[in-house]
Amino acid sequence: MPVFQYVARASDGRQLSGTAEASDQATVVRMLREKGLTVTSIQTGAVKGAKKKKELKGKGGRVKLEDIVIMSQQMSVMIRSGLPLIEVLNILGEQTERRSLAEVLRQVEKDVEGGSSLTEAIQKHPNVFNTFYLSMVRAGEASGMLDSILDQVATYLERLAALQRKIKSALMYPTTVTLVAIGITFFLMVKVVPVFEDIFESLEGDLPVPTMITIAISQTLQSYWWLALLILVVLYVILYQWGKTYSGRMTIDRFKLTMPIFGALLLKSSVAKFCRTLGTLIRSGVNILYALEITAKTSGNAVIEAAVYKTRSSIQAGESLTKPLVEANVFPPMVTRMIDVGERTGALEGMLIKIADFYEDQVNTMVAGLTSLIEPLLIVGLGVVIGFIVVSMFMPMFKMIEMLS
Repeated sequence: MPVFQYVARASDGRQLSGTAEASDQATVVRMLREKGLTVTSIQTGAVKGAKKKKELKGKGGRVKLEDIVIMSQQMSVMIRSGLPLIEVLNILGEQTERRSLAEVLRQVEKDVEGGSSLTEAIQKHPNVFNTFYLSMVRAGEASGMLDSILDQVATYLERLAALQRKIKSALMYPTTVTLVAIGITFFLMVKVVPVFEDIFESLEGDLPVPTMITIAISQTLQSYWWLALLILVVLYVILYQWGKTYSGRMTIDRFKLTMPIFGALLLKSSVAKFCRTLGTLIRSGVNILYALEITAKTSGNAVIEAAVYKTRSSIQAGESLTKPLVEANVFPPMVTRMIDVGERTGALEGMLIKIADFYEDQVNTMVAGLTSLIEPLLIVGLGVVIGFIVVSMFMPMFKMIEMLS
């Protein structure tokens, strides 16, 4: 019967090592669990010291949300199958397609093998594992349900990634078309209009008003394009620096939630994220005060963040969860009333998940509607600008042809 060498952690945190005879690794893991030990590393005696690190391969760049989703799903499946945590981390580090994530997983594996818990190991990499992920893993380790918690994390992050993709797709199309329109207009003003201007100088009489306007704009762009670019850069830097201040973040984020067309979309996505995050944390057994703190930090909007922190202070003072949310004047009445019902009936987590599902469906519907609405509006706007330039350039030609005839 093969002999297995193992490293395990006792309930009081002590790290133990030893050997055990069994038919396979799963049997050793089951035997140790019956003794109250959590296996962190296990291998056959013949394999000891033979494990070598492979050269890191794969895609470069920073770790994306989709990478964390895949990693969490795979980790959940392998832990549920009875594989030791060290072996799980080793497998994930070898098969991940993102080099930067593979490096992080190798470091986490090294720390866990050295006696650290998984929470302590991933806490050293805040750029990859945010506060939400850290708190969920801590709850999973404390409850002994790490596989189930990781499965919830993967589901949450997958929904969040899908929501972000929909928001980006809704904003990307109008942004791209607007930039293309600006580029075409600038090219016409700087390269095409001056050619017609030279022709018009040989004509006698006054030029039509639209032609004069177009030529004036063209001359201004040719002479002072650098000044316009400089003004745009300065405005961007000022807004960027101002956006780092508390008042700047509050003003900019409040404008985002109230701006025409896209404000409602961003508000619905923020509400969905708030409810999904808070509901997932509470369902995983995270303390309500700590859950609210994590939700505020990961909200991505200063207005939502301030409202959540005020709610946290309200609960600490013995008040209800709903009142501060109503006073923030950000959340729709349906949201605050459903949260109030969930709080009074003791079904808060389920109510939050239902609200998140509803608003995510609303975001999907709005994205589809905005795409179909914005496309013709942008085409009409681009046609008006380009058409005005073309018509203004040909109006003197028509006048010249009329004089000749």
